Amino acid sequence: MRQLSALDAQFLHAESATTTAHVAGMAILDPACAPSGAITRDGLVALLRTRIHLAPALRQRLADVPFGLDHPYWTEDPGFDPADHVHELTLPAPGLLPDVVARIHERRLDRRRPLWEMHLIHGLSGGRVALYTKVHHCAIDGVSGADTLAALLDLSPEPRTVEPPAEPERVTAPAPLTMLADAVTRSMTHPLRALGSLRRTAADLDAVPLAAGLPGARLVARAARLMSGDTRKMPDLPGLGVPRTPFNGPIGPERRFAYGSLPLGEVKRIAGAFGMSVNDVVMTMCASALRAWLREHDALPDRPLIAAVPVAVRTAEPDRAPGNRISAMVAPIPTDLTSPRERLQAVKVTMRSAKRRFARSPATWLSELCALLPAPVTAMATAPVFRLASLAFPPINLIISNVPGPQFPLYLCGGRVEAYHPISVLTDVSGGLSITCFSYDGSLDFGVIADPGRVDDVWRLFGHLREALDELSALVPESVPESAPARVADPAGERLRAG
Repeated sequence: MRQLSALDAQFLHAESATTTAHVAGMAILDPACAPSGAITRDGLVALLRTRIHLAPALRQRLADVPFGLDHPYWTEDPGFDPADHVHELTLPAPGLLPDVVARIHERRLDRRRPLWEMHLIHGLSGGRVALYTKVHHCAIDGVSGADTLAALLDLSPEPRTVEPPAEPERVTAPAPLTMLADAVTRSMTHPLRALGSLRRTAADLDAVPLAAGLPGARLVARAARLMSGDTRKMPDLPGLGVPRTPFNGPIGPERRFAYGSLPLGEVKRIAGAFGMSVNDVVMTMCASALRAWLREHDALPDRPLIAAVPVAVRTAEPDRAPGNRISAMVAPIPTDLTSPRERLQAVKVTMRSAKRRFARSPATWLSELCALLPAPVTAMATAPVFRLASLAFPPINLIISNVPGPQFPLYLCGGRVEAYHPISVLTDVSGGLSITCFSYDGSLDFGVIADPGRVDDVWRLFGHLREALDELSALVPESVPESAPARVADPAGERLRAG
């Protein structure tokens, strides 16, 4: 028996007519090494049937508590068949891959079944195929999602043999009357739990978006930490005032998607030359690209943009249970600085401060905020509150996520994974633009998703990311060795080529 946490349930409640809350990825596969020279739906379904026990989240569906009095439970789907979740299509014309993926990404998952889908897409140049996979965020975070993906992948074109478990673990939900009894008990004890969540949130008040800008937020946070016995001095965070941008405001139901790959070696070369992390360079690239796009649209604020960076907070290696163990670092990105060198140094300073603070604090404020209100209230209020917040006081401008991945080739159904482009969630409160990248086999594979009402030229924004990398590369002394050229998606989005 496993119940959704308050944070898991928040991803369910955020969904509306204009918001979907699944995370996704698009893999580009070269089937040349596959035993039959092709990757087919039947082959993919057969692979899933032999390995689905390695990804338990894919076999479970939601079981709602009567009258919505508590968060749902997970239960085994008795009629589960992977074939019901795997679809196949051929591009109607060359170059339409990003448009097709965007249309699929717009659609909500069917909550009557396990919350995932795969779409095998043929028609790319050179015989390549794309595999788009989406899973609801209430079921996985970055770590559990990577584990789920790893269950299907191999280190060579020859698929490994996976032994089935002696007795598969079955997850079942309580009977309806038991659910109701537990819901009543939890509602009676909720005020005490909410007080604990409020106390823990207060200790991180100066790191919470929007709340950090309130007068006295740092004093309240310091007092709350002292009252809990935490006498450590926390690094002060920079101001988190959110400027108005075209990215922020209520979003619509449509999506636009751009993708491409840039050389990880070049990013590492820049990071090494300036004593920074790879993530710092990625954040600087994003700052430069966003600045260029906002200038083109005559919408550049005179203050830094505020970005949320998701971070896993699983506390131990065995902590691989499905669901979410995440928080977020919130930091300014220097879109207001004209010099690329100054932007690089500013990111280095602000991200170092944010990381030091995140490492020393409990980093649970996101989960604690979700737990403040009773389950029935959050179920009804989340979507309207998110929409109101986007109009009145957006807490951030956008989400930027950099996910580290394996630096060696992987295979699926015998086909080589050439690239994996992650696709994130858009909500009213987080903005109409999200930039995600995944490091894999020497490349940074980007996925940029946007609401066309907020960003109508998402390929232009991705082009600015390439320009930002070139701009930063020019700052590196000539004595530092050069990297290999990038693999990038062409503007039509139909193939990968050397750039």
